[in-house]
This record gives sequence, structure tokens and C-alpha cells, in this order.
Amino acid sequence: MSMNDPIADMLTRIRNAARNRAGETKCLNSKVCQGIAKILSEEGYIEGYDVIDDGLQGQIRVRLRYGPRGETILHGLKRESRPGCRIYQKVEEITSPFQGLGICILSTSKGVLSDRRCREERVGGELLATVY
Repeated sequence: MSMNDPIADMLTRIRNAARNRAGETKCLNSKVCQGIAKILSEEGYIEGYDVIDDGLQGQIRVRLRYGPRGETILHGLKRESRPGCRIYQKVEEITSPFQGLGICILSTSKGVLSDRRCREERVGGELLATVY
């Protein structure tokens, strides 16, 4: 089976695992998916991630994070830019979702960055996802 959008597949797997209260989920490995997992980990939406080498493409094991009473930290993951309709934003156009309570993930010339890092480094790029 061919996969046209591995980023959407990763976000859907994480969204479904959080909805089912799973402890972890596995996604396909790529540089962009590793960058997204790194940002989610740095911003505190997931516990962490590991790269599993299986002799082929590899997998990313994402460990999900929950609150002290078991409530989900990750309420929403939305894929913004799609293969059929790319969305690019200049640094002045980057918004803070939910009045700063969420983050935007962008693919820039300096790698995959959060909206806060994009403003610090004064760089724009392709809007990959919104997390809240």
C-alpha cells in the first residue's frame, strides 16, 4: 500500500492513541516525522519518542502524556498543509492558535520548528500542523 501523506498518518495515529488512552503508538520513520515528535516532546504534549530500527524504514515509538487524573494533554492535532494544497506563511503571518495555548508546527529552511522558534529565528515556512 502506498502512502501519500506520512505526516497526516502520524498525526492520525497519535490522535487515535490519545483518544483511546493508549500509552504509546508507533509511526513510520522520516526526518519530518522525527522533527514533529521532537517539537511535541519539547512543548510537553508527549512524554518522549524513540526511533526503532527494524532493518527497513524504521519506526518512531511515541509515548503519550496524560495529566495527574488521566486527562489528555493533547486535545487536538490538525493537519493544515496537505499534498494537494500547500500553505506557506511568512514570519509576520504566523499566528498563535487558541491565543497562545496551542502551537503551530512549520517546516522551514532551518528544519521543523514551532511557531515560537520561528518568530525567534525570524523564518517562515510551510505550515504543517496545529496542536492544541
